[in-house]
Amino acid sequence: MASLKDVAKLAGVSLMTVSRAINEPDKLRPETYQRVKLAIDQLEYVPDLAARRIRGDSSRVQTLGVLALDTATTPFSVDIILSIEKTAREHGWNSFVVNLFADDSAEHTIDLLLAHRPDGVIFTTMGLRQVTLPTKLLDKKLVLANCVSPENPVASYIPDDEQGQYDAMRALIAKGYRAPLCIHLPETTLAAGLRRRGLERAWLEAGGDVGQLRQYHLDLTDGDEHYRDSVELLERHFSPGQRDCDVVVCGNDRVAFMVYQVLLAQGWKIPQQVGVLGYDNMVGIGQLFLPPLTTVQLPHYELGRQAALHLINQLEHRETRKVACPLLLRESL
Repeated sequence: MASLKDVAKLAGVSLMTVSRAINEPDKLRPETYQRVKLAIDQLEYVPDLAARRIRGDSSRVQTLGVLALDTATTPFSVDIILSIEKTAREHGWNSFVVNLFADDSAEHTIDLLLAHRPDGVIFTTMGLRQVTLPTKLLDKKLVLANCVSPENPVASYIPDDEQGQYDAMRALIAKGYRAPLCIHLPETTLAAGLRRRGLERAWLEAGGDVGQLRQYHLDLTDGDEHYRDSVELLERHFSPGQRDCDVVVCGNDRVAFMVYQVLLAQGWKIPQQVGVLGYDNMVGIGQLFLPPLTTVQLPHYELGRQAALHLINQLEHRETRKVACPLLLRESL
């Protein structure tokens, strides 16, 4: 790879002259500028974005800065980051990611992000949630992906969890299931309320009594250990040879994983005797269940794409836009 020194040697000028040609070309004589430009082209030397101007491109490549709250450090929502980068490249933009961890100084991390002078900022989170926006971001070109900020009018792109669960429940009912056991995510999570609302709407439209649904919320206090609570809930309704439910509606695919273990260990056949419905389509794991798990796709890739396009296309709206969560019908129903 050619260096600044190589360019200076080929052009027969000093390092300072090459730097000036890149950053302040109007301060050089035209013949000197052309000599440096020719050397840069010949050596294919591109030190930074400013060098693109040397090559005759007067427009600066624009950059998306991504503030990622747990998004890039987990397998569940990394597709958001990947789609932002791919969309940016497809439109001639660059992107970079700054991770924000729970124990970080938010102010320091924001300063690090803004030091790169992005042309727009995308704030992303792992798991749909409400966020408090740092003051320093409020006057920037900002869009949220997989999160909302009720206190601030900022454009947001989030999964349509309510409709996704509604569609899944409609499919479940159409297949003849009439006695669901519903194991929801912890009640404090934003997705849990939306998904429960969609489930109950579908049940009501089918003539069911919501009050008779067997519904439980997992407890968030134990961190990820709350998934193990689903075992106790299942054992209230299933035992070898006895059951009072014909399908288990799971808050996500990790709950479904626990459900499979319990039901299969008790000797139940899925789906011949008991159906199972997941949510999230967790990193392609649904295909590895035996039988493959029917689940709902969280549209992480599309969330990142639409957030990136919002800034690239300079959209002005400040609404919360919902992105469809498609049902993936497999053999567990």
